Amino acid sequence: MKLNILKLDGSKSSQIKADESVFGIKPNEPVIHQAVLAELTNLRQGTHATKNRASVAGGGRKPWRQKGRGVARAGTIRSPLWRGGGRVFGPEPHSYNKKLSKRLSKLARKSVLSSKIANNEIVIVEKFQIDSHKTSNFVSLLKNLGLHKKKLTVLISDFNKNIEWSTQNLRYVYIVNASKASTYDLLDCEILLMDKDSLLVLTTMLKV
Repeated sequence: MKLNILKLDGSKSSQIKADESVFGIKPNEPVIHQAVLAELTNLRQGTHATKNRASVAGGGRKPWRQKGRGVARAGTIRSPLWRGGGRVFGPEPHSYNKKLSKRLSKLARKSVLSSKIANNEIVIVEKFQIDSHKTSNFVSLLKNLGLHKKKLTVLISDFNKNIEWSTQNLRYVYIVNASKASTYDLLDCEILLMDKDSLLVLTTMLKV
């Protein structure tokens, strides 16, 4: 499988051979679903909490005697039945961590990449050579590539402060290091934009 590599002005530069085991497999949608569910679940902090009867301050003294007042008996003013009392079965801090095997994680990412290739949703450029941190320059680059106003995940092979700064004000552009790209990062975009080095990183990382 050969993929076209573009220059930053939008013209064709050359071609590169893509590994069939990474970019040419049959997408496994159930595995993609599992991977995305695990990744989004693991983002949850799990710090939500309410105070139960033991946590609410006060209520150590019995409010009135057991018998003789003609009212219901009460042992504490912090009963869940009372205003200001503890909450019954409220949420407590806990971990939402969901494990996914490395094999399934790789398969999910390969499935997304293969699906993107099949639908012409991957654009590869020679190299991101941006000499300015101005947003307008990056917008011009996207216009040259025909990607202006499209929701993009941009994969970079190494840190580039000009790319980081020039895309901060673009809500539809998300920068990700290729070596750390998750299934959700690859899936949550209209177009996957990457340089040639990022393609090689993905191939090395996901190749069986």
